[in-house]
Amino acid sequence: MADAAVQFLLDNLQQLLIYHTHLIADAKNQVEKLESDLRLINAFLKASTKKRRKDVILRQLVREIRDVVYEAEDIIDAFVTQAAESQAKNYFLRAFQTRVKLDSITTQVEKVCATVKEIYGDESRIDFAALNVGDGGAEKSEAPVVRQENVVGFEDEAEKLIGYLTEETQQLDVISIIGMPGLGKTTLAGKIFRDPAIQYEFPTRIWVYVSQEFTRKDIFLAILREFTRPDEEMYQKNDQELARLVASYLERGKFLIVMDDVWTAEDWDKLQIALPKSNKMGKVLITSRHVEVGQHANINRHPHKLRFLTEEESWLLLRLEVFGEPECPPELEGLGKLITEQCDRLPLAIVAIGGILCEKYSALDDMTAKQNAWTKVSTSVSTYLNEDPARRMENIIALSYDKLPYHLRACFLYLGMFPEDYEIPVWKLIRMWIAEGFIQEKSGISLEETAENYLEDLINRNLVRVDKRRPDGRVKTCRIHDMLRDFCRNEAGSERENFLQEIKRSSNGFEPSISQVQKFRRLCIHSNILHFFSSKPYGPRARSFVCFSKEEVGLPSEYTSAIPTAFKLLRVLEVQPIKFTKIPSDIYQLIHLRYLTISFSLAVLPPAFSKLWNMQTLVVETTSRTLEIKADIWKMIQLRHLKTNASTTLPKVKSSKEGEKLRTLGTIAPQSCTDEVFERARNLKKLGIRGRLALLIDGKSGSFDSLGKLENLEKLKLLNDVFPSPPSEGQLRGLPPPYKFPKKLKSLTLADTFLDWSNMSILGLLENLEVLKLKDKSFMGKCWEAADGGFRRLEVLHIGRTDLVFWIASAHHFPRLRRLELQNCEELKEVPIGLADIENFQILDLYRTKFASASAKKIGEAKKKQGQTGKAGGFKLSIFPIDE
Repeated sequence: MADAAVQFLLDNLQQLLIYHTHLIADAKNQVEKLESDLRLINAFLKASTKKRRKDVILRQLVREIRDVVYEAEDIIDAFVTQAAESQAKNYFLRAFQTRVKLDSITTQVEKVCATVKEIYGDESRIDFAALNVGDGGAEKSEAPVVRQENVVGFEDEAEKLIGYLTEETQQLDVISIIGMPGLGKTTLAGKIFRDPAIQYEFPTRIWVYVSQEFTRKDIFLAILREFTRPDEEMYQKNDQELARLVASYLERGKFLIVMDDVWTAEDWDKLQIALPKSNKMGKVLITSRHVEVGQHANINRHPHKLRFLTEEESWLLLRLEVFGEPECPPELEGLGKLITEQCDRLPLAIVAIGGILCEKYSALDDMTAKQNAWTKVSTSVSTYLNEDPARRMENIIALSYDKLPYHLRACFLYLGMFPEDYEIPVWKLIRMWIAEGFIQEKSGISLEETAENYLEDLINRNLVRVDKRRPDGRVKTCRIHDMLRDFCRNEAGSERENFLQEIKRSSNGFEPSISQVQKFRRLCIHSNILHFFSSKPYGPRARSFVCFSKEEVGLPSEYTSAIPTAFKLLRVLEVQPIKFTKIPSDIYQLIHLRYLTISFSLAVLPPAFSKLWNMQTLVVETTSRTLEIKADIWKMIQLRHLKTNASTTLPKVKSSKEGEKLRTLGTIAPQSCTDEVFERARNLKKLGIRGRLALLIDGKSGSFDSLGKLENLEKLKLLNDVFPSPPSEGQLRGLPPPYKFPKKLKSLTLADTFLDWSNMSILGLLENLEVLKLKDKSFMGKCWEAADGGFRRLEVLHIGRTDLVFWIASAHHFPRLRRLELQNCEELKEVPIGLADIENFQILDLYRTKFASASAKKIGEAKKKQGQTGKAGGFKLSIFPIDE
């Protein structure tokens, strides 16, 4: 993708000019000239985003830009690598050869800049806001056919929406149906539009198809045709005059208007000027792919988010599409269900593949031949869907992709790096985005916050599904629908983009072939990893290598150096499932690495790791309970996140100011909790401490007082680990007073601390605490009587594995509690019934807490009654096992 490549190269050049001028001293002039030209190209790419797919000349130019930028990136990265290897053999000869290449690529970039300037048509004044290229005429989208048959699975949805449409309101009511492409928004709206109850309720019913390239005049005239026959005078009116005329007709009585396929909030604003807000008998039903459209259209009503079909509904829809009835020959039932499963409960995909199967079923007489034909389809459903021009699955998704703003496109396509139906950890995803250079600095907001905002935008556009949310409401894991993933891989793997490529095992070896690997920028492989390495791949242009295998892969010693040998210019290396028996020495030559996840069984991180000076995120997983970091991480000036699963000892701090960029540090040993460490890492937002916490609190190993220096810390984990002694021997006598905790602390997790419940009063006085997780016997004792005046901001409380029997509390002890989770509290008699009076209390989750289940059900009943009286609503009670 040219856009992302140019932006990353610009950022890379700036980093070199600021931090590592010594490495490019012999080529500084060329680098500065290159940076200047790239700024012009970058502005051009941003301005031309929406025009490219329809303009052949633009597409060709963008492809040329991509190729020349990729080449420039390769040359500069190679130059820096060689400069860093100043002891390498023939270094001066290779550096001279690279400078010659740099001169050549600078000339090529200048030629591209000249072409860009010609397109703008004015070299003296380049107006980036007014690019005028292409045919200028927008293609008119045709309204989709609203299917009247085989509407499956929308009965409950339709009933709910019809209820909304027939209820009385005080003004014009707008109801929105929101969902991803192909989910059936138009089908559901059509079902409601034709419903007899709606036909009786609304004598005036109007359907207008909006689409991306609508004009207000066409929409207003379409509405007016329901009341009168437009004449020449009406056609001559401007938009405002037509809007007033539409409003004059609509304000006279009951009406229902369906506005199908509204793309943006701005589009809604353009249309709603013709709707009489004072007509409380009027209803508008809109469909859209974007949540913000529904939120903007009616701030008083939540958008109706359309669900996916169930497996049973999906299978029924396919049978109706193929056979016209629910019956299916038993010989085809297994294959049919397999095909349905691959459609991932998406109605449009099921309808499309149903049409293909119907053709094959009708064209063949012999059942064996039909079985063979269906077997062929079952092996590659996505291929058949996109080969069928009449159904255009990929084109439908492309409408949403083309509408994406410049900064979201690379982020969206990158989701194709993950395996099918994979639960994507958001923490990992956004840091990979940052390492790839997709996230740009914004004033007053961190890179991570910007990346989370990008993800929320993709979610609101229904291109990404939320899988799990954190207690504070932020997204923890997400997924992408299989059809969208296929689009990402096809679009990103195309010759036009050359953005990423998945490597798969085939009957002839690998697809694409090992020899083709050398041309790709990003590679992902999720199975047959050892076979891949044994083929000796070589990827001189690869910047990312990602593996999310479902199984652990032990890496034999002969393959230890396979990755750094094959991919010398990597920026992202995500290989958590691959277990290294030793750390390859040549991994330290990967100086461009910004993101690394590595797994091994070692207890030491060698000093040479500090050579990776570009590192932003380093995740180390080891089977050892302790890890000593001998690498001088304070020299890794770009490091933002260091995560380990062991009790980690940090290197001694030397006198310098590096470390200010660190945002995540964990889990570190108590002895590393010193004034010197936290003075350097003073901007930490997340900290994990694992080890003998009693030594930390008593000041015998590190000092809890040092945490006071962390003025920005929001999340703290204290994990008491006294191995090899039994956990019970690590019981803490108490907690430090509230003033010793970081002032901005919002989330606190404790585990294996064996504290008495009386210490909860200390935690209750932490003024900003919103999330408290008490895991694995963090508090023990038969009775907890909540103290008055505490937990004024607590929203989420998790209690796990405790011997608590009696819990005495009421609503005023937890005035803002929103979520309560009780796990393995097997002796707890009941959940305090008074918690039902907390207005914001929404979720109660019990897991293996059987004695308290009766009281939990009483709370659920009380909240249900409150909902009926308008005092509360949306309460969710979950009890596992169900029979409790």
